[in-house]
Amino acid sequence: MIFTETALKDAFIIDLEEKPDHRGFFARSFCAQEFEAHGLKPTVAQCNLSFNYKKGTIRGMHYQILPAAETKLIRCTKGAIYDVIIDMRPESPSFLSHIGVELTPENRRALYVPEMFAHGYQALTDETEVVYQVGEFYTPGYERGLRYDDPFFAIDWPLDVTEISEKDLNWPLLRMMTVGGTVSR
Repeated sequence: MIFTETALKDAFIIDLEEKPDHRGFFARSFCAQEFEAHGLKPTVAQCNLSFNYKKGTIRGMHYQILPAAETKLIRCTKGAIYDVIIDMRPESPSFLSHIGVELTPENRRALYVPEMFAHGYQALTDETEVVYQVGEFYTPGYERGLRYDDPFFAIDWPLDVTEISEKDLNWPLLRMMTVGGTVSR
């Protein structure tokens, strides 16, 4: 695997290192030892699959706080997505910064999302499928989120929004939150 650190500390794009032959190629898409060698958590507590009917669908921006903070390894297996992460770690040099990466079956890229990063994506095609390897179990009491259209982040989503959940529409704006992701009243 080829690990490329992004502009956000501890977040990596992971490309396959293909071993081609006359049949096609072979490549590792996950290896706990290689993840550890790059300082990444290799724990996989659950694997999730997300399917989206319509292009323009947005899911996110989600994260979990300690002690249930999640790492994620995101891969698009059908269609295409614009995947966005935001560093929510107050001690990080990239705190409150974000990046977006296009993930497709053709580029075979994965995005490693560290703990305390908000994550979301937009489907760029109809019938998009996304696979997540997640390092912690879903724990509703520790779930937090940010609005996809928060003016503080000004995320440049590639398409108009066609579908989004009520829950994702109702996450607070950053100015309404305290550090750590709890809503201030």
